[in-house]
Amino acid sequence: MAPKKMKVENVEEENPQDMTEDVQTIPKPNISRIKNKILRNEMYKKLRVEKRKAKMKEKKRKRKEAESMGEEAPPKQVPKTIESMRVKDETMVTAEDTEVMMDEAQDELASYFSRETLPKILITTCDRPCLRTNKFCKELKLVIPNSDIKYRRGLDLKKIIPQAKERDFTDIIVVNEDRKEPNGLVVTHLPDGPTLHFKLSSVRLTTEIKRVGEMSKHKPELILNNFNTRLGHSVGRVFASLFPHDPQFQGRRVVTFHNQRDFIFFRHHRYVFRNNKRVGLKELGPRFTLKLRSLQKGTFDSKYGEYEWVHKRKEMETSRRKFTL
Repeated sequence: MAPKKMKVENVEEENPQDMTEDVQTIPKPNISRIKNKILRNEMYKKLRVEKRKAKMKEKKRKRKEAESMGEEAPPKQVPKTIESMRVKDETMVTAEDTEVMMDEAQDELASYFSRETLPKILITTCDRPCLRTNKFCKELKLVIPNSDIKYRRGLDLKKIIPQAKERDFTDIIVVNEDRKEPNGLVVTHLPDGPTLHFKLSSVRLTTEIKRVGEMSKHKPELILNNFNTRLGHSVGRVFASLFPHDPQFQGRRVVTFHNQRDFIFFRHHRYVFRNNKRVGLKELGPRFTLKLRSLQKGTFDSKYGEYEWVHKRKEMETSRRKFTL
């Protein structure tokens, strides 16, 4: 018998491009499916390192490409942040604004900026302060030159103000607390005000900061960042009046008040020159954050005081891009 003829079907050849497309669509392994916690953490660390290396490699590639293009390189893109997308405030002023300069030449702080008075600060607390509040006041005394700590002993702040005037104090700083944690700061400029009330948060004492440096007794330099509105000018001038005019640069101490989105971040550093181009920073502490609650004309008077500005929560927080300082 003759063998049967087998039907041979034409098999289409697979396209290599289709194969590459199938490979590209295969999803990456999901780390969350790994049940072992130790292995899952190790895989997560490896992925983070790989992602960081890929990001750095892409940055180097873009930098080399821009250098090779020279003047034809596209302009640098500005990242969109809450600060850069801020709605322009009508009260924003410049350093050369004549109206602001005339007002500041006649305000309550003019005697300090004309060098007629020297700052002398009285630091006090609420009644029966806890140990943490007392430590915070002692560290403020080390940061602010020519300052003294006096305990309240049940006295009202209205009774302390006349006594402070008689002893030639120029400012009073009151540290308030709640649940054994510092939560408020009142700064009153003497003899005619103004008075600022701040919410105090994120307090870190010197002992709670890692690799903290040693503090010297030199007069520090002062940096005020982003106090650009009329209200910001008033707040910045009060902070400036707490420190002496002529800093001692050989101490290399810097006190910074950085305003960002109406939060004022306080930092205290000592800088070290590495070489002609690089500078290193060593944090000295303490570290805390302030949020302005009210600005009152004159000295502290909670009952009959005239408030120039008060934080209104529902009106001030309707948009994240609207700031007041």
